[in-house]
Amino acid sequence: MVIRLLALLAAFVALALPLRAEEVLAGLSQNRVALTASFDGSEILVFGAIRREAPIDEDHGALNVIVTIEGPSAPVTVWRKARRAGIWVNTDHVRIRLAPSFYAVATSAPFDEAILPEADERYRVSVPRAIRALGAALEETPIFTEALIRIRERSGLYQLLEGAVEIERDTLFRTTITLPSNLTEGRYVTRILLTRGGEVIDRYETGIDVRKAGLERMLYQMAHRQPVLYGILAVLLATMLGWGASVAFRRF
Repeated sequence: MVIRLLALLAAFVALALPLRAEEVLAGLSQNRVALTASFDGSEILVFGAIRREAPIDEDHGALNVIVTIEGPSAPVTVWRKARRAGIWVNTDHVRIRLAPSFYAVATSAPFDEAILPEADERYRVSVPRAIRALGAALEETPIFTEALIRIRERSGLYQLLEGAVEIERDTLFRTTITLPSNLTEGRYVTRILLTRGGEVIDRYETGIDVRKAGLERMLYQMAHRQPVLYGILAVLLATMLGWGASVAFRRF
C-alpha cells in the first residue's frame, strides 16, 4: 500500500514539473588548447541547435543565444594613482576577490535585449557581474572595476561581442571567439544560454582545457614541483651561455 502511494505521489510530481519547450544542444570545434612557444592565439567555433518539444512560442518574446567563455579566476588588486609633490604614486585601491583571467561574451542581439538585468545578476553573464570586488566604499568599487575591464579589454582578455552569434531559422546557431596568445593555463568554462524575452530558459555548459605542452610544460612542472633543481639548472644554463658568449667575442 505504501509503495503504491509513493508511486502515485511520484507520478503527480512528474506531471507537475514543467516541460522544457526549448532546449539548447551545443559543441566546440576543439576542447583542448596547447600553449607552446609558438602559440599566437586560437579561434574557438561554438555551434549548436535548439531542440523543441512544441511549436515556436513567439508570444513570450524574441529568441536569443548568449555564449560565454571564462578563464580561471584569481584575486587582483587595482590601484588608483594620484599626483603627490609632483610625482605619481599609488593611493587608493580595491581588492578584487575574483576576476576571470579571460572572459568573452558573444550575443545574437544587443546585450540589453538578449538578457534582462535580473537574469544577468543571477547568472553573472556580463563582464562586470563576473567580477567580485572588495576593499573600498561601495560607490567607488565600480570605478576600479571599470578600470580593470578597460585594461584587459585592450589586451584582448575581456571581450563583448554583440551580434556575433548567428541564428538560422530560430534553430541553428554558431559563433567564433578568439583566444589571445597571453592565456592563463587552466580550465575555460564555456556556457551557452538560451533566452526568450530576456529570460534564461535553458543553458548548456562545457569546458576547454588550456595547458602548456612540450618543453614549456616540462619546465613549468619542474619549477613548481622541484624548485631547487629548477634553480640549479637555471644558474648552470646562464653560466654556460655567458661563458660561451665571452669565448665567441674573444675569438671574433
